[in-house]
Amino acid sequence: MSKRKSRKNTHSHTKQEMPKVTFGKKATPKLIWFIRNIIPMFLFPIITFYLFEWYTHNPWETMKIRIQFLNIFFFELVMVIFLMVFGKLKAALITETALFMVYGLANYYVLSFRSAPIMPWDIYSIKTAASVSDNFSYALGKETIFVLIGFVILILLEWQTTLTLKGNWKIRIGGFLASLCVLFGFVHMLHQDSTVTRFKLYDKLFTPTVMSKRDGTAVAFLMELEYLTIDKPAHYSVKKAEELLAPYQEDIISKPQSTPNIIVIMNEAFSDLSILGDFETNEDYMPFVHSLMKEGTDNTISGNLNVSVLGGNTANTEFEFLTGNTMAFLPQGSVAYQQYVRGEMPTLVSQLRGYGYKTVAMHPYNSTGWNRNTVYPSFGFSESLFIKDWTNPEKIRKYVSDKACYDKIIEQYEEKEENKPLFVFNVTMQNHSSYSEEFDNFKPDITVAGTNSKVLPNYLSLMKISDKAIEELIGYFSEEDEDTMIVFFGDHQPTDSVAAPVWKLNGKSSSTLTFEEEALRYKVPFFIWANFDINEEANVETSPNFLGNRVLEEAGIPLSDYRSFLADLEKKYPVISSIRVEDATGTSSEITEVQKDLNDYAILQYYYLLDRK
Repeated sequence: MSKRKSRKNTHSHTKQEMPKVTFGKKATPKLIWFIRNIIPMFLFPIITFYLFEWYTHNPWETMKIRIQFLNIFFFELVMVIFLMVFGKLKAALITETALFMVYGLANYYVLSFRSAPIMPWDIYSIKTAASVSDNFSYALGKETIFVLIGFVILILLEWQTTLTLKGNWKIRIGGFLASLCVLFGFVHMLHQDSTVTRFKLYDKLFTPTVMSKRDGTAVAFLMELEYLTIDKPAHYSVKKAEELLAPYQEDIISKPQSTPNIIVIMNEAFSDLSILGDFETNEDYMPFVHSLMKEGTDNTISGNLNVSVLGGNTANTEFEFLTGNTMAFLPQGSVAYQQYVRGEMPTLVSQLRGYGYKTVAMHPYNSTGWNRNTVYPSFGFSESLFIKDWTNPEKIRKYVSDKACYDKIIEQYEEKEENKPLFVFNVTMQNHSSYSEEFDNFKPDITVAGTNSKVLPNYLSLMKISDKAIEELIGYFSEEDEDTMIVFFGDHQPTDSVAAPVWKLNGKSSSTLTFEEEALRYKVPFFIWANFDINEEANVETSPNFLGNRVLEEAGIPLSDYRSFLADLEKKYPVISSIRVEDATGTSSEITEVQKDLNDYAILQYYYLLDRK
């Protein structure tokens, strides 16, 4: 009996040592152990992947099978890395599932708020995101609730696994390092053109939402890591940049012909959604702006400004306008103010300051948003006004109204030194999202026929308030003797939730848009009005990087060498944005198709932004 008992114990010990795992107090039959551990090891990361994608879309409808396998490989690899770290399958699976449950929910909200998913460079925007986070509605849709329930059930199942790695800790470290090497190799593979071609990955960064749906949120994110840093343009050198500028330096005029007051208003989310399709309202929601944009309006230039952002990243539009640079040469979704502005640089502001202008930046919100408190002085603003500089201002919903902004502009004008020209750059806040909440101080009065949407009428009602405010500002300066120019444009269109009802009324949806229809989402109205004689022009198509040139030219202020280069380039390509390029014939193309023609521009931008001492 004693001998037989000894054999039994030896046999049990041998069974546990072979798979290198522990089973608890009692040995578990092989099949049950296999079902409880090995199947979950491979199956649960796959379920995590599909739940993660289901937050925002049905992966079976948007992703090809081969691309799904790429994502699944990544999720399995993450599980292996956690297994090497913790040594327990339970900890590895639960950590991975919890991580993607939280990340997926955050991505769901970010996509809802700005119509674009989380991207690698959003790490630079955390402070700004936190400052406006209480302005959004965090309600969950039914599908999202089901996804969360699915994650919770999966975690409960993962809790039942028992596999534990045993053996030398050096083996686990080796496994961890090997897994990291595989991960780096996988990411490097995704950055290769051959991989994009082989798997038919969608690599158009200008539509990050489409990219995440077609490639998978995780794979799209990994592909975007390639653009965290900016590569030097082809044939770049400081000497080459100086050679490109040399011909224009000889033509620089030292003194301006005139120095009118210049007031620039970049109006938050201001746009005319009728450009997306027809819809009927009870009244015109921007009658004054529509009247200014008609052909033949006195002393007015107007048209469409083709911006590089949608639903957010406001700072990129002002970056393009103030510097003459373009987001076309920077990673889609990046924020130049936070990633690339690292000190003083020549801008429209610094040029005007050099000609004796008082240069004032105004934004009735937090000074740290998009790093404006450090960027504005670097750009040449002599004074910056933020929310603390408004005393009991009028508010529409939660935000300082456009009228309160314009009253502050008038205050600056009336208090300035006599004969000292004024340049004001005002970024408004009144029309900031979201548009779904109700407020005692905001009663929407625009209705839209054929839709039960709440956000569209709310948004259009805000446009009407903005329209009235700019009419009053122009009315004020039309009576003033000092020459004054007012430049007005939107920074971007609102999120997809506002545009969707318009698409629906016209038989379209975000998933069925053509390249040309997608481009319409990046058009906002602009006008340049003056109380003195300037050229009159309507239906102009331009982009923010060129708009500053028009302002200077109409004001009678000479262009710098860089802006003179841009003036020549604009004759060939009047629209350059991160979304598309339009040539003088009106033909649109992607930036990659004309990269060679624009390489000199890319060289000068790199020089001024990143390499100029």
